[in-house]
Amino acid sequence: MNGKRDHMAALKRIGRLPDDHIDLAEAALILGALDRPGVALEPYHKHLSHLAAGARKATDDHDFLETRTASINRLMFETHGYKGDIETYDNPENANLLDVIDNRAGLPVSIGILYVHAARASGCDITGLAFPGHFLLRATDGAARIIIDPFHGGQALEAGHLRDLLKQFMGADAELTPRHHAPVGNRDILLRLQNNIKGRALKANNTTRASEILERMALLAPEVASVWQELGILSVHTGNLRRAVGALETFLDLAPSQDEKHEAESLLKQIKSSLN
Repeated sequence: MNGKRDHMAALKRIGRLPDDHIDLAEAALILGALDRPGVALEPYHKHLSHLAAGARKATDDHDFLETRTASINRLMFETHGYKGDIETYDNPENANLLDVIDNRAGLPVSIGILYVHAARASGCDITGLAFPGHFLLRATDGAARIIIDPFHGGQALEAGHLRDLLKQFMGADAELTPRHHAPVGNRDILLRLQNNIKGRALKANNTTRASEILERMALLAPEVASVWQELGILSVHTGNLRRAVGALETFLDLAPSQDEKHEAESLLKQIKSSLN
């Protein structure tokens, strides 16, 4: 599977899977390969296998959650040398898992995907969290739980750290609530990874690139109405009116709120009249 068509077909298949059947790291590799035409994925699959085997071996003799996550931290950040890229945070390579593996550096969410891959291979119950601005993980074992910052060497965060981090991203008046550490699924993690790329494209006024990313997101998450809505609106701006019609019609099929429905129907009517 080397061509763009194959990778897009693979994303479509992933989009049909139940969330807990999605192989997070594999899906992220496919997304990355779309921006590296002709790349061979075998070396990256081999690296993921080494990470998984290393995690199983490193945690084999550890029964407590703290020692298990400490072992995964050593594997990730010492043995393999991964780190959060503080110096060139906005480098697009930080959101492409192939480049992250090559460079051993990335964003919180891309490093987090590799951490989840290793931790789950070791039998650890771990999930991403819906924390704003900075991707975090939560490992659980019975009543024990640890919130992990994959960007900063797997640092364990207490409530005070989370509160400070929230205020850093959301403002001094922000207060920590249960929704800030609610678990998110595999599909949401992949969407968050792609949102990083899309957001940087929009910031650079590259609407063509942003539309391309949204098309991938729509394949990954065909039931997420907001993705189709954004793809439809952005397609109008890029002049791809037929794609805009398809995206907005799909959005309407997904039963948006009454206000959103009215706005989309109005835009759709305008587009269709211009196509006639």
